[in-house]
Amino acid sequence: MTRCFIVTGTDTGIGKTVFSSALVGVLNGYYWKPIQSGLDQETDSEVVRRLSGLANDRILPEAWRLRTPASPHLSAAIDRVAIVPAQLRLPDIDQPLVIEGAGGLLVPLTRKITYIEVFSQWAQPVILCARTELGTINHTLMSIETLRRRAIPIAGVAFIGDERADTQEIIGEMTAVPILGRLPILGELTQESLRNAFEAHFDLSFLEEWAVA
Repeated sequence: MTRCFIVTGTDTGIGKTVFSSALVGVLNGYYWKPIQSGLDQETDSEVVRRLSGLANDRILPEAWRLRTPASPHLSAAIDRVAIVPAQLRLPDIDQPLVIEGAGGLLVPLTRKITYIEVFSQWAQPVILCARTELGTINHTLMSIETLRRRAIPIAGVAFIGDERADTQEIIGEMTAVPILGRLPILGELTQESLRNAFEAHFDLSFLEEWAVA
């Protein structure tokens, strides 16, 4: 049985990589960050390797590694390389796969194409990561509407941050999208603490619901 989840967010810097680490660790699958912008610090693939406990060969190489931490279209221009979205094809593997996007859904890969257009071609279930802080209701509702407009399947919303019960409830009520759980901010972020928090705060039955035989 194979499963593929695309992890995206309502914004940048909200914890998608930490969530992806927990998810791929539980799945014992493969992780792929198609486009990495910014190489001066620990990359997202390196963070996932450290926090998930996956073997090195479970971290698939990026299609593009760009030096400048910016939107992919700008980072590519600075590096004088061309991103060709049509070349972003799903890896041919028979194990669970977690794909992490960059920033939000409408991040431009080129001056004509945004990430969501690639997601639409892949037609794989999306997990939308959202902050629990002020402003997340608007951003989350708009992201869900954008996904639905392109008929992209939504596995659910994963909240990241402190408990905000009403925020989490109203998003679920207004969209009828499953609320998968909430990953709290961890004082000590390790493989063990992350896995324990993920298993404690998420109903992992959704993983089986999206399994494909």
